[in-house]
Amino acid sequence: MEIKKSPKADLQNKRGLLLEIGLAVSLLLVIVAFAYTPKEHRIEKVDLNYGPVEEQITEITRQDQKPPEMPKKVEVKVISDLLSVVTNDTKITTDVDFADFDEDVDVVQTVEVEEEEIEEDQPFITAETMPSFQGGDLNTFRKWVQENLRFPQIALENGISGRVTLQFVIERDGRLTNIKVLQSPDRSLSEEATRVLNKSPKWSPGKQRNKPVRVSYTLPVDFRVSN
Repeated sequence: MEIKKSPKADLQNKRGLLLEIGLAVSLLLVIVAFAYTPKEHRIEKVDLNYGPVEEQITEITRQDQKPPEMPKKVEVKVISDLLSVVTNDTKITTDVDFADFDEDVDVVQTVEVEEEEIEEDQPFITAETMPSFQGGDLNTFRKWVQENLRFPQIALENGISGRVTLQFVIERDGRLTNIKVLQSPDRSLSEEATRVLNKSPKWSPGKQRNKPVRVSYTLPVDFRVSN
């Protein structure tokens, strides 16, 4: 059986028209969408010169109150406990018999005081009798020192020479002590001069009022390179 359609009810004939209407509606919606603009919102301008206000915070301190001090105990000593009270009727007896002394005799107590002999430890610069070395004076000792010196190798290599000034003390027993370096061009030279002085034989000590005393000397020692 064949189905027959009415030409008016056939939608195939109106397909082109419907397509054109859809395209027109779509284009209209797009134009309306682009034409629509939202409302403008105004933003107030911020004052950039405005600065924060600094407030000074004062720290509140609370002072602790000290508890009241306890009163100190004061001890009161009764004088009567320390002193023995004697009445006028009490007789005082002593162990001294005054009958043993004559009226014309004066009693004098004598105390013997021993005088201590104070020895001066400070050395003399000049004494009545100056110390002597092997029968000679300071020049004899200086000659002995120069003969026993050894020029330090490190000073030779560095070309160091000069005079070392020493100070020392001749003790009461003739020993040479308290060596001090007063002036030196190099440490190696002063050490060598000190070494020789430490090997010194004993001297004949100096005397002051026929008593041995300490005497101080100053001695120059020369270090020269002979050509």
